Amino acid sequence: MSETAAPRRPSRPSFEELLDRDWVLALSLAFFVAVIVWFGRSVQDFFGGSAGDVLLPAFAGQTIDDATAECGRLHLTCTAIARQPSDAYPLDVVMGQQPPPGSRVREGRAVSIVVSNGVHIFPMPDLRFESLRNVTLELGNVKLQLAGTKTVPNDDIPHNYVVDQNPPPLTSVREGTPVTLTLSKGPPASVKVPNFVDMGIDAARDAAQAAKVHLGQVVWTPFGADGPARGTVVRQSPAAGQYIDPFAPTSLQVSAGPAEYGYLVRQVHVSAAIPIRDDTAHVRMQVRDETGIWNAYDGYAQGGAKIDLNVTAIGSAELDTYINNELLDVTTIGKEPPLLRPSPRPTAAR
Repeated sequence: MSETAAPRRPSRPSFEELLDRDWVLALSLAFFVAVIVWFGRSVQDFFGGSAGDVLLPAFAGQTIDDATAECGRLHLTCTAIARQPSDAYPLDVVMGQQPPPGSRVREGRAVSIVVSNGVHIFPMPDLRFESLRNVTLELGNVKLQLAGTKTVPNDDIPHNYVVDQNPPPLTSVREGTPVTLTLSKGPPASVKVPNFVDMGIDAARDAAQAAKVHLGQVVWTPFGADGPARGTVVRQSPAAGQYIDPFAPTSLQVSAGPAEYGYLVRQVHVSAAIPIRDDTAHVRMQVRDETGIWNAYDGYAQGGAKIDLNVTAIGSAELDTYINNELLDVTTIGKEPPLLRPSPRPTAAR
């Protein structure tokens, strides 16, 4: 007779097993609560900000001093990272900021601001007769914008030199003003020197203009009683027939007339370049020759301008150029050769 085994009762967990299960449950619950708290704090910080956050105001329109003071009250630091010209904002007024207004930042945060330089108005420099390369550099120095160029025929101004400009010289302009230039195509590569000898000085000037030759120094020389008629060209340099640069000067020696003795009389073209400045300068060009000291020019000119003059000097002469009463340059106009004396006339035999 077989025996049937009695059913076994389930064993109860021990005390140690129950203790382990409670710790796991407690740790899981604590972790869940921590996640809920962290998420809630993040949502609160996102929408409402924390106690250490600052709501940035709009600094645009405030002076840099007022903006700096307000940053100090908010425990922030304002730093001017740039200055720009502006028609809308006066000098030393904030134009923009980063971070933008309405942003929330931590205390101690640096706020970058852009400050206005205002409107800088100044006289337009004289760019005429300057090379395009020099003009480009000059426009960059005064913060003007080269808007465009056009080229026109011109035999008197070298290739790529400025013939005209817009705005004109001395016009009131501001930084960023667009500038357009008219440039010269330039003269031929070389010109042939005519024969000026025995021409009258007026005819020689007409011939030089027709041949596109530039006349330089004209020296009026007394040749005594037997000299050529007044105004007659006696010598020239370079000689007739030579091919020269169209801007190389040709000098003429002209008779002062049979009745003239003494010092040489020179007609010289002189020029002075005024240093580039924002204001006008007092310019004085003073000639020292055998007649004494006299002013060829005494007036005011804009910085960057050029003054061109034709000066007649007697004997050895120098030109002194003064800018605001300071000597800028000394130029020798001519040096007197040994004084010419009339040769004695032969007397008839009695």
